Amino acid sequence: MAVAPSEISLSTQPRTAWWLLGLVLLVVALSIVSLNVGASRMNLMHLFTDPDDRITQLLFVSRWPRTLALILAGASLAVSGLILQMMARNRLVEPSMVGTVDAAAFGVLLCTILAPSMLLWLKFSIVTLCATLGTVLFLAVLKRIPLRAALIVPLVGLVLAGVIHAGSSLVAHQFELTQALRAWNSGDFSAILRGRYELLWVAAGIMLLAMLLADRFTVIGMGKDFATNVGVNYRWLMIAGVLLVSMIVSSVVIIAGALPFIGLIVPNIIRLITGDNLRRAIPLVALAGSALMLTADLLGRVLIHPYEIPSANILAICGSVAFLVILIRGRRQWA
Repeated sequence: MAVAPSEISLSTQPRTAWWLLGLVLLVVALSIVSLNVGASRMNLMHLFTDPDDRITQLLFVSRWPRTLALILAGASLAVSGLILQMMARNRLVEPSMVGTVDAAAFGVLLCTILAPSMLLWLKFSIVTLCATLGTVLFLAVLKRIPLRAALIVPLVGLVLAGVIHAGSSLVAHQFELTQALRAWNSGDFSAILRGRYELLWVAAGIMLLAMLLADRFTVIGMGKDFATNVGVNYRWLMIAGVLLVSMIVSSVVIIAGALPFIGLIVPNIIRLITGDNLRRAIPLVALAGSALMLTADLLGRVLIHPYEIPSANILAICGSVAFLVILIRGRRQWA
């Protein structure tokens, strides 16, 4: 006997709700741990047992902003990866694998060359423009490939990202900014303080906008013909998707640097729970992205305490392993 789609949807809702609750609790727990970990021996209990100005300042100037930045960056990057996968119609891509992140890093390099003390909003605009051009270039190249096998799409993206990175390295070498470019390509939250992370709230707002457009992004993931037939303006929604992804990536790169593979690992895991319905997936993807980012940062802080390993290094190792697992297993749900 056939099961109605509505019955299937209703049966998956309780499971999704439980996963949502579990991820919320996980993010809260990791946030509390993050507030208690650092080079200083201060922990939250000192606010009640031994309060003084130094402890309060350390908490609200350094650790609280850093924890918020980790949550916002992880959530927004995971959502941007999900959107990009729907636009490319491939689950093996994410912003750091298609040239978007490298183009954003080039934008930061360009701003540093032109005016190191440039206003933040102008810097954000220039970096967003560079990230947008990088994403558009990837989609344009992808459109000209007649037969797009699952593995061809990330391969094209990686080649394009390599070309952009090589060009950025050449320019950085000419202006003696090679070390700075390396720093931007290795995301790290050790320098986050109050007043230096607020741009990430822009990424959070964009993430909320993506939630409102979730159903439409689900439709464009089914192809241009299908989207047009159901009355969705495919072209304008693709433009909106490119801008959303580029703005999220730009805000994160400006504040923390490049953070790879979050947009690859998290959406593929969450799809095992929710399928391709973005309305159900985006809240879970955002929370899981925050949890992954918090975990990577905590590992970087405790492995060689009191020194730190950049979060990008931890994410690169985890992401590379996850990508290899996806390729080796080769199941249909991955691509």
